[in-house]
Amino acid sequence: MKIEVFSLCDAATDNHGKLNLLGTFDQIYAAKMPVVHPACAIALRMRFDKMEEGSHKINLQLVNPDGVPVFQPMEGDVNPRMGEDIDSVAVNLILNFQHVKFDEFADYQINLAVDDIAMASLPLRVRRMPHPHMG
Repeated sequence: MKIEVFSLCDAATDNHGKLNLLGTFDQIYAAKMPVVHPACAIALRMRFDKMEEGSHKINLQLVNPDGVPVFQPMEGDVNPRMGEDIDSVAVNLILNFQHVKFDEFADYQINLAVDDIAMASLPLRVRRMPHPHMG
């Protein structure tokens, strides 16, 4: 299994197997804490080989710098199926998040595990909004 796309973005859609992403980012700016980010999505495209056909457990977790989850992990299953003449298949997953609350300016991390094996992670930096310079 290969991760072809793993991205944090403003929005994502799956249109008949085509994964569409809008506004990929890794940083959020806020004037003060706590801050609530209104909406975002994680877009994931995984490719499974013929021998990997069947059910796979997906676990996604947003953690703070101490490794403490910001909210309950998102868990689900994918079940890639292939015809006789197909050697691999891509599976698109879109996980939408709304009203994610951050309590501190820090470096967060989004961790992806497949079948309880860590596969990838994304940084998410929450920073204080820079003050405009008076000039």
